[in-house]
Amino acid sequence: MTGCEGASLNSNVRSGKMIYEPILGEGVFRFDCSEDDRNAAFPSISFDNPKVRDTPLMDVRQIPAYIPTFECVMGQQIVSIEFPPSTSFYGTGEVSGQLERTGKRIFTWNTDAYGYGPETCSLYQSHPWVLAVLSNGEAVGVLADTTRRCEIDLQKELNIKFISSSSYPVITFGPFTSPTDVLASFSRATGTVFMPPKWSLGYHQCRWSYNSDTRVRQIAKTFREKGIPCDVIWMDIDYMDGFRCFTFDQDRFPDPKSLVEDLHQYGFKAIWMLDPGIKNEKGYFVCDSGSESDIWIQAADGKPFVGEVWPGPCVFPDFTQRRARSWWANLVKDFISNGVDGIWNDMNEPAVFKTATKTMPDTNIHRGDAELGGCQNHSYYHNVYGMLMARSTYKGMKLANEQKRPFVLTRAGFVGSQRYAATWTGDNLSTWEHLHMSVSMVLQLGLSGQPLSGPDICGFAGNATPKLFGKWMGVGSMFPFCRGHSETGTADHEPWSFGEECEEVCRRALRRRYRLIPHIYTLFYIAHTRGIPVVTPTFFSDLKNLELRDQEDSFLLGPLLIYASTGRDQELYQMQHELPKGIWLSFDFEDSHPDLPALYLKGGSIIPLAPLYQHVGEANYTDDLILLVALDEYGNAQGSLFEDAGDGYDYANGGYLMTTYVAACHSSVVTVKVLKTEGMWKRPKRRLHVKLLLGKWAMIDSWGTDGEILEIPMPSETEISDLVLASEKQFQIRIETENHIPDVDTVSEHKDTEFSFTPVEIKSRDWSIKVVPGIGGRIISMEHLPSETQWLHSQVGAGGYEEYSGVEFRSAGCLEEYSVIEMALEQGGEKELLKLEGDIGGGLILEREIYLTRDDPKVLRIDSGIIAREVGAGSGGFSRLVCLRVHPTFNLLHPTESYVSFTSIDGSKHEVWPKSSEMFFEGSLRPNGEWMLVDKNLGLCLVNRFNISQVYKCLIRWGTGTVNLELWSEDRPVSKESPLQVSHEYEVKGLS
Repeated sequence: MTGCEGASLNSNVRSGKMIYEPILGEGVFRFDCSEDDRNAAFPSISFDNPKVRDTPLMDVRQIPAYIPTFECVMGQQIVSIEFPPSTSFYGTGEVSGQLERTGKRIFTWNTDAYGYGPETCSLYQSHPWVLAVLSNGEAVGVLADTTRRCEIDLQKELNIKFISSSSYPVITFGPFTSPTDVLASFSRATGTVFMPPKWSLGYHQCRWSYNSDTRVRQIAKTFREKGIPCDVIWMDIDYMDGFRCFTFDQDRFPDPKSLVEDLHQYGFKAIWMLDPGIKNEKGYFVCDSGSESDIWIQAADGKPFVGEVWPGPCVFPDFTQRRARSWWANLVKDFISNGVDGIWNDMNEPAVFKTATKTMPDTNIHRGDAELGGCQNHSYYHNVYGMLMARSTYKGMKLANEQKRPFVLTRAGFVGSQRYAATWTGDNLSTWEHLHMSVSMVLQLGLSGQPLSGPDICGFAGNATPKLFGKWMGVGSMFPFCRGHSETGTADHEPWSFGEECEEVCRRALRRRYRLIPHIYTLFYIAHTRGIPVVTPTFFSDLKNLELRDQEDSFLLGPLLIYASTGRDQELYQMQHELPKGIWLSFDFEDSHPDLPALYLKGGSIIPLAPLYQHVGEANYTDDLILLVALDEYGNAQGSLFEDAGDGYDYANGGYLMTTYVAACHSSVVTVKVLKTEGMWKRPKRRLHVKLLLGKWAMIDSWGTDGEILEIPMPSETEISDLVLASEKQFQIRIETENHIPDVDTVSEHKDTEFSFTPVEIKSRDWSIKVVPGIGGRIISMEHLPSETQWLHSQVGAGGYEEYSGVEFRSAGCLEEYSVIEMALEQGGEKELLKLEGDIGGGLILEREIYLTRDDPKVLRIDSGIIAREVGAGSGGFSRLVCLRVHPTFNLLHPTESYVSFTSIDGSKHEVWPKSSEMFFEGSLRPNGEWMLVDKNLGLCLVNRFNISQVYKCLIRWGTGTVNLELWSEDRPVSKESPLQVSHEYEVKGLS
C-alpha cells in the first residue's frame, strides 16, 4: 500500500490527505480516506468488472499527480481536489446549462425533470464524474464511485468537490496527454458503449402517442411518399391495454405482428415502450407472476411498495435481485416475439406520481445481490435502478435472438449504462434555449462515457415554430442518436408539419445524415472498441486554445466540424466562424440552406460517405463508395471505414472489414489507395467515387475501383482559383435564392408557447418575482432585494414554486400551461398584480394571484385556489376528491446552517433541521399560522404566514441544498360554491 493515512481531529470529524493505490493500469488511482474506509466501501456498480476497482496493482510504483484531501463530518465525506490555473471542467454527465462547468453545482439524484431549465441541478441520470482539462491540453478524470446522492461542487474556480455519504472511493484517471486518452482509460473501467445495430443510426420518429396502428402506418407511408429518410417508428404508452406493460390495446393495436410486418416492408423498425411500474392488479399476468416470484421492491414494513404511475397503483420490480432481472428478461424475451425490434425504458428513475419527491421513499427496501451491495434502502440503489432495468431489458432481447444486437433506450442511467442502452436528454422544451442547450448536453454525455445520445429533436413539451423546428432538425440530424419526439396535446411534429419550406429543410438535413452514416457507424465501432466519444467539443481539435473551451454552437463528429446556428436571429452564413487551427475545408452536398449547419472537414482527413437512401436498409455494399478527401498542408490525408453485416456479432470473430485509406499529393497528382485492412470481411466489388475538396465548397470528382490505386491529376493553381471562385459564387446564389422558413411565433391552432415560456416579472421596493406561465405557472425566482438573497431559483426546471392537486392522477397543475388573466405591473398603482389560471380538467381550474402592495412593500402575497368553473354531469369535477398543494422549493445558501422554526397550535416549539428528512405536521401540531426558514449564517429568516383555517397539513422535506415548505388543504370535492383556497405571504426578517 502507498499513500498516507488521514489524520483524526476528534471522534466526529476527520480530515487529511486520502490514501491511494494504483489500479487498472498506468495513471489510474483509487483514493480512500483510510484503510477502514476502503474496507467499508460498497462494491462498484459503475465498473464493468467491479473486482478491478478493488485490486491494487502491486508492481506499479507511480505517484499520483493530484492527491485529494478529505473531511468526514456527520456521516458526510467531503473530497476536494485542486488544479492549476486555466483548468477547465467538463463532464458531470446528463446536465443542463453551459458546456464549461466551472461555477456549477450538480446533485446526482435521478429525477423526473419534466420541463427542466439550464439551472436544474438534477436530471434523469447520475454521473459523479468530472473531466478536468489543463491549460496545456492534458487532462485528468475524477470519479466519485458512489451510487448515493452526491453533490458535485465546481463553484470554486480550479476546485472539484464531491460531497456524499461515507464511505466511498475516488478514482482518478491521468493526467494523460489528452482528454481522449482519459476517456479511453475511463471506458476501460466502466465499459464501452454496446455496438449499435446499423439501422439504429437512422432517423427515428416518435410521439406520445401515435394512437392507433392505422396512424402508425400512415406516418410510415408519408415518410416514403415524401422522400424523407427514416428508419424507426416508436410506440409510446398508449399502445398498451390500460398502460399495462407487455399488453396491447385490442381496439387500437389489435395485431402488433401484422403492424410490424407492414413496417418492415416499408423499411422501418418498430420500438415499443416498457415502464417499470406494473399495475397492482390480480389477474394481470405480469403482476401475478411477479408476486409469485416475490420480486417487488418492499416498503419499510416489508410489504410490496405501491405507488401510482400511469396504470394507477403499481408495484415495482426489484432489479437489484438476480431473480427479478431474470424474471424481467424472460418477459422481454416473450414480448419480442410480437415483432419488437427495440425497447424503450421510460419512467425508470423510478418516477412515482403524487409524491413531493417524484419517486419512491428512501426507506423502501431492495434485497440486492451481494455483489451489488446486498440488502439496502432505496437511497443506495435509487441512482442505479434505471441502469439495472436497462441491463435486464438488454439481456431479454439477447435471449430472444442471440444473433441480433439489442437496441434499448433508457431515460434513467448511471455511470456504465452505456454498456446496455442508448439515452436521450429527457422531457425538454420546444424553445430556442433548449435547442442551444442540446449541443452541450449531448457533448457532456459523451464526455461522461455515454456516446449514444441525443435530445428530443424540436422539443418534447410545447409547440415548435417552423423556424425552430427546421433549425433543430438541422443540428439534431448530426447527433449520435437522432429522434424526433413530441408530447400529447401539442401540434403534429413530423418533418412535414410546418409547411413546405420547413419540410424541405428537414429533408435535406436527414439526407445529409444518411450520406454520413458510413462515417458515423465507423465512429461507433471505434467508440465500442476504444471508448472514444462519437461527438466531441470543438476544442478537442486544438487543445491549447483556451478561447475554444466554451464553444457551444459547434462540435466535432470525428474530423468533421459542424457549425450550427442555435439562435432565433442568427443567420449562420452571415456569422464569422471561429475555426480551430489548421486547414478546415467547407463543403456541402449542394444542399446548403440558411437554416442548416455549416460543414467543414479537417485537412488531412478522409471520411466515407454513402449514396442517398431513404432508409439504412436500402444500402447495398456493392453500391458506390464515396470518399471525401481534405488534404493537409503537406498534401496528405488519411481515414477509415468500418464495414460488417450491420447487425449480429460476427464482427467480434473477424467478420468485418476495417479499411484505412490514404491520399498523398506528389507532382500535381493525388494518389488515393488502401494503406491497410483488418478483418476477414471480403471487400465488395464496387466503384470508388473520390470527392477532393479544394476549399470554399469547391471539389473535383474522380472515379475508380475500391481497393485499387486511384490517381487524380490536380488542376493548375489558376484552374483551382477559378473553381473556388465559381463554387463560392454558386453557393452564395443558392443561399440567397432559398425559400426561407417563415419566422412566425405560433402554430395557427395552438397557443403562443413562445410567450408562455417567457418569464413575467413583478417587482416592488423589496421583492423581484419571476413567473413562467408555460409549465404550471411556476415561480422560478423570488429575490429579496434589500438583503440580495435569492430564496427560489429554478429557471424553467423542476422546483421553484407551484401548486397542484395532490389527489389527482398526474398531480395536475404542475404540467399544464397557465393563462395570464390579469396583469398590472409597473403602472404606479396601489398594487403590483399577476393573476394566472390553469385548466386541470373536469371543470376545475387552478388559479393563483400574486401581488405586492405599495402600503406594505416588504410582504409578498400569494392567493392560490382550486375553483369549479364548469362542473356538470359526467365532468368528474364535483365527484372527485382534490387537495390543493402549495409546493415551494426553497434554495439553501448554507445547508448546514439552515433550519425551520415554528410554534404549533398546541404551543409546542419546533426546530426542524436537515437531518429530519420528511415530516408532516397535522392537527394541533400544525404551525399556528406562521413558520420560518432560518439561515443562521446570513442572520435572516424567510417568514411564511398563512390562513390556518385553510391549511390542514404542513410538510417539511429536506433535499440536497433545498427544502420544501408545503401547505396542504383538506381533501374534498369542489363545487362552484365551495372552492379550495390557501392564502399566504412571505417576508424576510433579521434574526433577533
